[in-house]
Amino acid sequence: MAGRVAGKVALVTGGARGIGRACAELFVAEGGRVALFDRNAEGVAATAQAIGAGTVAIVGDVTVEADWQGAVAHTVEALGGINILVNAAGIAIVGTVEETTLEDWRRVHAVDLDSVFLGCKTAIPAMAKSGGGSIVNLSSVAGIVASHNFAAYNSAKAGVRHLSKSVALHCARKKYGIRCNSVHPAFIDTPMLDDIMRKDRTRDESVDRLASQLPLGRVGTARDIAYGVLYLASDESAFMTGAELVLDGGVSAM
Repeated sequence: MAGRVAGKVALVTGGARGIGRACAELFVAEGGRVALFDRNAEGVAATAQAIGAGTVAIVGDVTVEADWQGAVAHTVEALGGINILVNAAGIAIVGTVEETTLEDWRRVHAVDLDSVFLGCKTAIPAMAKSGGGSIVNLSSVAGIVASHNFAAYNSAKAGVRHLSKSVALHCARKKYGIRCNSVHPAFIDTPMLDDIMRKDRTRDESVDRLASQLPLGRVGTARDIAYGVLYLASDESAFMTGAELVLDGGVSAM
């Protein structure tokens, strides 16, 4: 039986670790080929080697347009095209609207929102030439449900949600055969989770505290989210575009 993304080429940002890496691992396991785009040169090279199967490592900054142009060109040259784009790179900074500095505000928006804009803008022509495909943008439940102390993150992730809808409608109008959807996780046990943990607790204590806020009683894993991304990247979701996939352990239902 053919894999769920057999013969497809994916470009994945934030691919050195966390959700990006988990997505790449599933894509390869399901017959796809992957280019990993990350600023962490050592990490992305190690991940590409560990995944194997011709996985390509691309070093660059997702907030820089020229790096995006190079990443798309490298992927097309090395793997023959692009069918799937996963914008998984992201950061989180805790802070209320009064506490957040302008520098932090701009940094969060650059990594979490501007990079998604640049990725879609740059990859769409290559994806159209490849016969179409699927764009999956990692937003967050924080892009749907706000919190008092995530001003910049709430704003950026809400922007990803609505930008994804605009991209979906644009691609449909142009008849590119490209779908675009957003994914909205809650707390996921990845290295980025460390950025929002309180310093007066151990990591295990912090994870337990976060888990207690979710109806399912646990934080998610990178693989939990990667399976959702795999569905959106595959032809199984061929009638889904401009929509959200919420993977939040039930927190948005409260």
